[in-house]
Amino acid sequence: MSCKPVCKLCDRLVLSQAVVFTGGNLEINLPAGAYNNGEKYCIVVAQAIPETATINAPVYITIGTGTTLYPLTKRSCAQVTACGIRTRTRYSVCVVTTPTGGSFRMLGAPCCSPSNNLSSIDGGTAAAPAT
Repeated sequence: MSCKPVCKLCDRLVLSQAVVFTGGNLEINLPAGAYNNGEKYCIVVAQAIPETATINAPVYITIGTGTTLYPLTKRSCAQVTACGIRTRTRYSVCVVTTPTGGSFRMLGAPCCSPSNNLSSIDGGTAAAPAT
């Protein structure tokens, strides 16, 4: 009798190796390898978010032992901040490359997070955030 798997995990499921807060950035380290342009990957943040991380810290991806920071962006290309990331959560992303680098763009929305956007700008004193 042969055993057949009941379910199959996605072959592009990637578990983070480390999550660190350094230099004002939240960095999620992925296993070494080539992440292809236009390909979809499901990233799971497997480690705890450091307690020292600030909620407005930009989120970056590093690969293996490399030091290059690849931005994690929303569908709108805006930078994801630490308040939009949760531990043990799967994020579907698409790799987007340029002639000089690349980014990991979320296919869905980040976790609910507060908006500290200004209610308006007028070239002078900034208005208070919208509530």
